[in-house]
Amino acid sequence: MGDYGHPLTFGSFLTPGNADPERVVGFAVLAEQLGFDLVTFQDHPYQPAFLDTWTLMSFVAARTGTVRLAANVTNLPLRPPAVLARSVASLDLLSGGRVELGLGAGAFWEAIEAMGGRRLSPGQGVRALEEAIDVIRQVWDVDARGGVRVDGEFHRIVGAKRGPAPAHDVDIWLGAYKPRMLALTGRLADGWLPSLGYLQPGDLARGNAVIDEAAREAGRSPGDVRRLLNVTGRFAPVGRGPLQGPAGQWAEELAGLALSDGISTFILGSDDPEDLRRFAAEVAPAVRDLVAAERTAATAPGPVPARGEPAAQPRPAAGAFAVVPTPDDGVRRSAIRVWDESTRPTGPAPDPERAYPPHDQANAQHLVDVHDGLRAELARLYDLVEQVGAGLVDAGTARSHINTMTIRQNKWTLGTYCESYCRVVTTHHTLEDRGIFPHLRAGDPRLAPVLDRLEQEHHAIHDVLERVDRALVAFVSVSDGMAELRAAVDLLGDTLLSHLAYEERELVEPIARLGLH
Repeated sequence: MGDYGHPLTFGSFLTPGNADPERVVGFAVLAEQLGFDLVTFQDHPYQPAFLDTWTLMSFVAARTGTVRLAANVTNLPLRPPAVLARSVASLDLLSGGRVELGLGAGAFWEAIEAMGGRRLSPGQGVRALEEAIDVIRQVWDVDARGGVRVDGEFHRIVGAKRGPAPAHDVDIWLGAYKPRMLALTGRLADGWLPSLGYLQPGDLARGNAVIDEAAREAGRSPGDVRRLLNVTGRFAPVGRGPLQGPAGQWAEELAGLALSDGISTFILGSDDPEDLRRFAAEVAPAVRDLVAAERTAATAPGPVPARGEPAAQPRPAAGAFAVVPTPDDGVRRSAIRVWDESTRPTGPAPDPERAYPPHDQANAQHLVDVHDGLRAELARLYDLVEQVGAGLVDAGTARSHINTMTIRQNKWTLGTYCESYCRVVTTHHTLEDRGIFPHLRAGDPRLAPVLDRLEQEHHAIHDVLERVDRALVAFVSVSDGMAELRAAVDLLGDTLLSHLAYEERELVEPIARLGLH
């Protein structure tokens, strides 16, 4: 897609835990002091371990003076839209125009039903959300004649008086992932607010395409929809994957998302004050500088994109091979060694005279991108293991539904997540073994020793995945299975990261040279 040209903003995504109410309020105040533009909170009204999000936002609004506030995202099935519209407008008036509205169609339907809400199918949820947006905007439109009237399938308002109007034009941001929700975002919303942890490589571009098409069909500009993104990661001295490394790496990756996928608001999911400080002091300014430099370069000289349209991104020129494999940092958490890395064969040296067209280099970059997705999943798995082992509610890095469950249910959720991740890794390796590797082997027989070794390592990684499965069974069935589970996941991390780095080192150039078929 490209850069939509919106000003960059940065926010925090905080857990509204009620065990220490002042703690989350303190984090919100700290975020304002650090210069964040936005503070957001999870909204799970069925979660007894949480403060009510709208009550919390009101309290935080009174303790702050400049930072904007939003639920991320509001649980619509438990908050009637006409009442919600007046709540938002009231808090916006009281706070001096500092409230935005994140909306979700709903999830975790058993918990919603338990609180008196109505269980909806995915299609019903989208239709209910569309009706709710109509209700909310009519309530805010105090200049229109007559009362609010929406005779919908899920929401029926028959002449309610309008008002109050918010202090400013409140944005409505939708947490959307599926095509119908994305199309609704393009037609009616002011922003798209997904979480990076729920996305696969390419999902941002695909989502932007759906939103843009729906916006145009509705007579809007794609630029009318701001692109926001919840992000999580870990600051570290050396890089271990996407958003797992030093602040400079974070800045480059987020700037890349701004320029290639149009993201203009980055919201950090963390309850660690040091993470908040580093994100505000080191990452945000660097992202702004990188994006500003690219935008300046893109506009001088050359055609200026139409208002609201993504800026054209320059295509790399044909030339020397420029795809950079992810290095192995050598860090190992486990004392077990599945293989001897010193015995790994190497492939043929690249031809220094060869020129690689952009399309060929894109093929090679795709392998790195897919691997980055696996690395990011692994990092989230580490976080989830530690949080569940400590008995803590989710801090934004694990799936939000873990917040609604008891610790035993947390164990079940962790097992489901690990099972899903292991299946993704296995599927990736199967595709390589049955598709890519035979093509490369036929295209360049000199690669045979490397491909043989990679296939052997795939089998070894499968055995490590089985070890994780066994540890999960023990974790759920005994009182303390965390030691075995941590050891199994550490071994998985060591073997997988080592393998991915080796595979990229040996295959990115052959993939560019031989293509993917």
